[in-house]
Parts: sequence; C-alpha cells; structure tokens
Amino acid sequence: MRKFITVLSLTAAVLGGLSISGCNTMRGFGKDVERGGERVQDAAKPKPDSTQQKAK
Repeated sequence: MRKFITVLSLTAAVLGGLSISGCNTMRGFGKDVERGGERVQDAAKPKPDSTQQKAK
C-alpha cells in the first residue's frame, strides 16, 4: 500500500509539473500567433500608391 501511494504521489507531481509548463508554452504560442496576425493585418492595409501622388 505504501508503494502505491508513493507511485501515485510521484505521478501526480510529474503531471502537475507538465501541466504548468504546458500553460506557459500555450501562452507563448498564443502570443506568437497574435504577432503573426498583426503582421498579416499590416500587410493587408492599403498603401499609398506613388503613381497617384505624381499625378496630382
């Protein structure tokens, strides 16, 4: 019985550590996706055409 509790405690500690590190990884991934989306939005914005400025 004592061995079972030790194994269960160790398993819980390992799973807890993995879940905490997983949260940090997902947070960083979310930030990367957000930055990528911002770059796509910036690239999609219309830019002033230099030929129209010369015609004025």
